[in-house]
Amino acid sequence: MSFSALRKRFNEDRYASSLEELKMGLDPMLFIPQASRKERPQHPDLRGLPLHFHPDVITEHWISQKHGKSILNKKYSTPEGFLNTAVYLSDDWPHGNQIPFMDDYQVPRTLKPLVTCREDFEIIKKYFLLPPNNMDVKDFKNECIEAKKFVAKHDVLLAGGWGVGLDMAFWLCGMQNLIYKMMEDQDFVKDFLNFIHEWNKKRMITILAEGVDLYLKRAWYEGCDFVTPEFFEEAILPLLKSETELVHKYNAKFGYICTSGHIPMLDAYLESGIDVLVGVDPVQGTHTDLNILKKKIGHKICLWGGVSGAITVERGSEKEVRDAVKRAIKTVGLKGFILSPVDNITIDDPLTWKNIGIFIDEWQKCAKSTL
Repeated sequence: MSFSALRKRFNEDRYASSLEELKMGLDPMLFIPQASRKERPQHPDLRGLPLHFHPDVITEHWISQKHGKSILNKKYSTPEGFLNTAVYLSDDWPHGNQIPFMDDYQVPRTLKPLVTCREDFEIIKKYFLLPPNNMDVKDFKNECIEAKKFVAKHDVLLAGGWGVGLDMAFWLCGMQNLIYKMMEDQDFVKDFLNFIHEWNKKRMITILAEGVDLYLKRAWYEGCDFVTPEFFEEAILPLLKSETELVHKYNAKFGYICTSGHIPMLDAYLESGIDVLVGVDPVQGTHTDLNILKKKIGHKICLWGGVSGAITVERGSEKEVRDAVKRAIKTVGLKGFILSPVDNITIDDPLTWKNIGIFIDEWQKCAKSTL
């Protein structure tokens, strides 16, 4: 699903790390556009095409103090007003004295989210979420030429994206604030999601037009941990259906990345038309029972995951790793299942690499015995 520990060994060279995965007996996924987190400082957790502001947007940062704690502040100036945000600085803050436009790290540390009202939303619409420009499209087309040569030669999956929906709204509005608005001002949230959806579709078309095998949408915050099934069906499902229809129009598959909060949404998943549920984590995820997922949606939707990366592969014993692999394959079976640690292998240490070898060995044994 993601293998940061390996990519770091190859200085984020996706081609080299994919070749190494092939040597390990794995099935790599080459994701495009390939820009690393460092190359997208304003949106490190939103992979894909670059994100641009209107040229009239001016930003400034400063540090203040509150109750003995350091506060990092950011102000965006536009011709039609200001937007402000502020976060507590913690020892593990990864962005120095900068606050990205949107990022997972700022969600739990935010004192003042960027968007708090409809007036802020109107500024975002006009000055911050612009469609891909001609240079972005040209650069992506050139990248695709090399990517297609690679996947044709090595027979690996070409994935593109990625899309975004509610995750972006949470980044910009703050987790708690937006959850309150889902109850108190649903029209605001729906309008915000519809705008993100239309902005996102322009980016999707740029990716899909180049012929990827799989289009991925990040939806980590769209499980029942954060939204009710009723809100999902009313506000999110229609947009998701529109996106899957667009992907299928380009003869690609649609992968929906959500690692927690599945079971109350399963009927909606079936209705949505998604092809792959990416990130089935039986340990850290809530409502992710493999038996239920297999019985309810496994006939129509491919399940991708089955083993916790952070808990089992990076920290587990040999028995825990082998048992997790056997349990996943026994429960879901080989058909319609992509076995993978969820959702990333990040720790580069001897235990991790030992367990990766055990994981692969047990997968190969189980596959042979099941065939």
